Parts: sequence; structure tokens; C-alpha cells
Amino acid sequence: MIRRLALLLSALLASPLAAEEKDALREYQQLEEQLFTAGYRLAAANAPFCETTLPASGFAIHDAASYGQSEQVRANLGLRGDIGVQAVVDGSPAAVAGLRQNDTILAIGGRMVEPTWPPTKEGWQRTLTLIGAIASEGEDGTLDLIVARPGSEMIRLAIPTVPVCASRFEVLDSGDDAWADGKRVAMGRKWPPFSYGDEDAFAGSVAHELAHNLLGHLSTFEETGRKRRLTRLSERDADRIMPWLLWNAGYDPRGAVRWMERWGPRHGGGLLRKRTHDGWDERVEFIEAEIVTLNALIAEHGWEPGEADWRTHFRQELAEKLDR
Repeated sequence: MIRRLALLLSALLASPLAAEEKDALREYQQLEEQLFTAGYRLAAANAPFCETTLPASGFAIHDAASYGQSEQVRANLGLRGDIGVQAVVDGSPAAVAGLRQNDTILAIGGRMVEPTWPPTKEGWQRTLTLIGAIASEGEDGTLDLIVARPGSEMIRLAIPTVPVCASRFEVLDSGDDAWADGKRVAMGRKWPPFSYGDEDAFAGSVAHELAHNLLGHLSTFEETGRKRRLTRLSERDADRIMPWLLWNAGYDPRGAVRWMERWGPRHGGGLLRKRTHDGWDERVEFIEAEIVTLNALIAEHGWEPGEADWRTHFRQELAEKLDR
């Protein structure tokens, strides 16, 4: 089966993607790698303090069948099936085990992908199902995969898993904003921090959205309704916890300040600013004050990265308001 797929993909190289489409495919993959890397690092490092965790190994997948020109995409990336490895985080269990970007996942836990999980009308449905299957297979601490890459036979990998905070990370085809829905962090491909060239500042923007999921803001608003005052407090909490999440993941906590100072004047201030958020300059002040608090606690407890217990020591203004 693998050889037949390889011959078919070789034939498809005769009708490759146009240059601009190849560029767009590479750009999209780079953005997903950038988001997933920051998201995985944050989710893994903060897992000890998350209420809900999942097993993960530090790689993301995508489904070639969900693209408009799926056959050409497979040929361009050298995939030998639909399910490719979109990103592998450096230093993660997947990277250490030898998994590579653009490997093709042929089997999960001994089950062949194509017959077990056939294409769905909406490409994201199969991807979501496979993400669940990968997490389920890794619950015992090891993920068993069979993969293939161009120029090689099938490779079997036993990849260790580690707990991560339960959240997915996704780049959307369009848009310049970012949001969280309780289960995932999504960013439009034009989200400005992608292009800042500041890894810590970008991670700060990811940490802000991830915080909404970790602190359960969506489920809270399902009970209370989205009242403006409560929404503002949730945004303030997401801002203030950024330094904690960054510190645990080995990022510079001041990356949160740099993100807000660069993004805020254009998107978070002036007459048109959202009334559900503090002004960008106020947000910087809240973040700066939280860094002082965090640094004092680090000195008091001797915390190393990964040990800053925000579940116990971070003061949630929204929770305090609702408890009154």
C-alpha cells in the first residue's frame, strides 16, 4: 500500500502547486508551528496547576484532504497519506523519539489511519477525531505510531507522553485577532504578534488566550452571562496571569509587557477601544504589578521555572467578585 501511494504521489508532482500557493502553504505551516510551539510549552509547563490535563508528546497534525488541492499538497510536502505532522516542538518527547515535520502518520496504536478514520466532509472533523485518538492511545504513557517519510520505509515509534493543560491551538485561514473558546486557542493568520520577531512577546499573546481556558472563563459566563464588568475582570485576570504562565514555561515574563506595549496602542486604546477591556496602558500597569508580585513569591519560595503555583497563589479578581 505504501509503495502504491508513493507512485501515485510521484505522478502528481507533474501538476504542482503554483509558486504563490506553495508560499502560502509554507507560511501557514510556519504559523502553525509558531503557535503550537508556544502553546505546547505553556501547556506542558503549567500542567501541574491545571484542573484538566491530557497526555501529549509535542507534535501537531493536519489533514491534507481538508485543503482545496489535497493531492498537490501531499505531493508538495512529500506526504504518503493524508495525515501529516504539521509541527514538532524542539526538545519534546516526539522530537527526541525521532518524529519529524512532514512525516506521514500511517497508524495509531496499531490501527491504520485511512481505513479506520476515512475522510470527513469537513476536514476538521477527522483531524479533531484523530487528536482524540492520539491522546487516548497515549494515556498509558506511551504513544505507538507507524510513520513514513520520503525515501524511507515505514518507521515504528514509541513516543513517551507527558501531561499538558487541556487546550488545542489553531491558526485560522483569515483574520487578525485571537480568541479562546474554552477548549482551544485560535489565531487568525494575520494576528500581528506573529510578525514581531519576539518569541517571548508572542508567547505572551498566546498565554493571554490560554489563560481564559485555564481559568474557566467561558463556563463562568455560561452561568452568569457576559456582563461588561465581569468580562473586564476576566480580561484583567488573563493579563495578570501571563507572567506566571510565561515564567513556568521558561519565557521572559516581561514578554507580556512587550506584547501589550506594541499591540496595545494600535489595537487596544483610544476612543474605539473595547469597553470590556482596560486601556492598553492600564493593562501594562497591571502586568508590571503582577511581575513584582511574582518575583517576590519566586524569591520567597525558591521557585524554579515550572514551579510557580498560580492555582494557589494567583489572586483571581473575577472569582473574588463573584464570591462577594
